[in-house]
Amino acid sequence: MANDVRTAKSLTSVLWEGADILRPKMSANDYKDYLLPLTFFKYLSDKNLDEAHKLLSYEKGVTLAQMQAEYEKAGKDPATWGDLRKELLKERKYCLQPDQTFTHFIGEIRTNTFQREHLGAAFNAVEACGPMYEGLFKSVDLYSTNLGPNEQKQAQTITDLMLKFDELDLLDYDGDAIGDAYEYMLGQFASETGKKAGEFYTPKRVSEILTRIAIMGQEDKRGLLVYDPAMGSGSLLLDARKYSHYRDLVIHFGQEVIPTTFNLARMNMILHGVSPENQHLRNGDTLDADWPTTEESEFDMVVMNPPYSLNWSASDGFKTDPRFSGYGNALPPKSKADYAFLLHGYYHLKGTGTMAIVLPHGVLFRGASEGGIRKSLCEKGAIYAVIGLPGKLFYNTSIPTAIVILKKSRENLDRDILFIDASKEFDKGKKQDSLSEEQVDAILDMYRNRTDVDKHAHLATFEEIEKNEFNLNIPRYVDSSEEEEDIDIGKTVDDLTGIDNEIAKLSGDLYKDMLDLTSEDKGLQNDLKKLADLLKGSN
Repeated sequence: MANDVRTAKSLTSVLWEGADILRPKMSANDYKDYLLPLTFFKYLSDKNLDEAHKLLSYEKGVTLAQMQAEYEKAGKDPATWGDLRKELLKERKYCLQPDQTFTHFIGEIRTNTFQREHLGAAFNAVEACGPMYEGLFKSVDLYSTNLGPNEQKQAQTITDLMLKFDELDLLDYDGDAIGDAYEYMLGQFASETGKKAGEFYTPKRVSEILTRIAIMGQEDKRGLLVYDPAMGSGSLLLDARKYSHYRDLVIHFGQEVIPTTFNLARMNMILHGVSPENQHLRNGDTLDADWPTTEESEFDMVVMNPPYSLNWSASDGFKTDPRFSGYGNALPPKSKADYAFLLHGYYHLKGTGTMAIVLPHGVLFRGASEGGIRKSLCEKGAIYAVIGLPGKLFYNTSIPTAIVILKKSRENLDRDILFIDASKEFDKGKKQDSLSEEQVDAILDMYRNRTDVDKHAHLATFEEIEKNEFNLNIPRYVDSSEEEEDIDIGKTVDDLTGIDNEIAKLSGDLYKDMLDLTSEDKGLQNDLKKLADLLKGSN
């Protein structure tokens, strides 16, 4: 079914009403760990019933309840069930028992026979179907006191959520509609959680800039290899599908250190319809040990929004790590892993590929070991462009950030760098500022044209960069300041004279008015005379 505005709105509105159920009980950082997995489970359940129905009868216009009845009947026939389960595992890579579907649980809720352990058993059944689903629901604590102060309240919260989601027939939505609604909810959670959101969400427009730059010139490539070593919920990886002309052939590689966020990314991939063979995701520390090493290890696109200025070990052993060697025997400092993420991504970039990474502005001008690494990158011609973004675009920081674009193979061994100052182009918001579609297009046009634009862009030669001692701070190359108007001294004197004359006239008028004031109180009359004399003296 084609995605449309009405469909997307109805889906997101139900999800948001589900959030309303949890909002009084816990923070957004916690309730996303219930809403999204439950939505995902319902998606798996509905698809399971639909696939079973196609295999059993494929009668059109059948409701989920009718599919469930048909599925339960098949489950009671050992011969039919054996063949059906085998086909479901082949087609869907998982299979739910008839008494473990979301629709079955809704029936239990309505007959007061539902127990949370039934849902937990269904989660376990999905996870046991293979590596793709292993540990996927691990973060969902169905017995958490966040759900309520006692067992009855906790169970009621779960059933309220499930009844709310039962309003959705997810078969009415295509994969992109569901996946986009999922990402919309991630964005809403990010807005509510503020700084905690940095671990899982990159704002939509920033993600778009990174992706469109990294994929530029590779849109027609079949089997495009995309890598995000700090993938969060996977949105950056999935954006490549929006701009590739062969979206179903895009191959995604991603790593995430936080287990709950890693599982969000896995769900996100499945909801967007990414086939199992095209998703290679890993829960691990990107900087601690290199990955991938045994599969594809170089990529057409590397996109990344890593945590800014993170602490890392920076132990001497990393000096022989091929990811970090070759940069003047210097490692990024322990207190700032920004260049460690950059070098890791650059190491995994194909010679014909493009890397785009978001980092704090400090990477452009900080000295010591970072200065040495930056100099080496400039000398290699690795840094292709730097784009300064406005502050307050991200939920986890209000500092301005910059996108650094890197390449390995450049024509004519060029080492020039394009600087774009987009720091003043944004739409003001209450909590976060944002970029409009027009502003994004303007940034991409400047990047594509690679020419000087007054107060916005400058193509700096290597000689300029060398003269600036490899300091890449954008204001050194792009003067975006507004010129102040020349002051007309003669006009200013005339204006001040006119003001003095006006003050004198008003004081004289007020003096005359004061003379007309009288009072029988001699003290007050004396004060009025003093005030009049004061006005006369100032005139």
